[in-house]
Amino acid sequence: MRVFFFSTCLGGVAYADTCVNAIKLLQKEGCEVVFKKDQTCCAQPSYNSGYYDESRKVAMHNINLFKGEEPIIVPSGSCVGMMRQDYLELFEGRGEFAEVKQFCQRVYDLGEYLHKVLGVKYEDKGNPVKVTWHSNCHALRTSKVVDSAKALINSLQNVELVELEREEECCGFGGSFSVKEPEVSHAMVSQKIEDILSRNVEYVISADAGCLLNISGALKKQNAQVKPIHLYDFLAQRIGLGA
Repeated sequence: MRVFFFSTCLGGVAYADTCVNAIKLLQKEGCEVVFKKDQTCCAQPSYNSGYYDESRKVAMHNINLFKGEEPIIVPSGSCVGMMRQDYLELFEGRGEFAEVKQFCQRVYDLGEYLHKVLGVKYEDKGNPVKVTWHSNCHALRTSKVVDSAKALINSLQNVELVELEREEECCGFGGSFSVKEPEVSHAMVSQKIEDILSRNVEYVISADAGCLLNISGALKKQNAQVKPIHLYDFLAQRIGLGA
């Protein structure tokens, strides 16, 4: 099966290795992965800041770039929420709506695609380990793909998933929110770190690069021993694909 891969801004800038592992996970299942040049932002930061005309320009760039019938696989539930749901709101009542709707129907979160479309079955090659999971807000409430991510983790025989008490609470990143409201953002991530440390786990896993950057920085400031890791790096490691 031929699929397009949308790497996301943070994927391209800060999580390139994660993107490589994400592609490896698809290739393991026999997918031909096409990485288009000239990829850009999904438009979520501008959309959330009220720059709707600018967001439409970015959205149309993506829609034109990924023309075709192939599924568009995205390693971020946050970007999936933007590209699958918010694009529809941006173009509602406009002449491009039918084209936009067709594009949105082709967008999948990677975890969702692995779990619900490809039906992957993994052989866990790692040692027994306890982990916890942070749900990013858009993946939880907009794209609604958290169930697939947790199902993939729970399918690993040697991994014990310990739930956070406040799993569904924001980590305080929120894209531009952490810049506009730094004090509130700090208070939110501090509560999240307290919850993580109380679980007595080795890893905190998330499928959102922005959340991981925020949580990683807060853990480092506290010299905490819990290791933050992206879901697709974790999966790749457990099945022998990643470092």
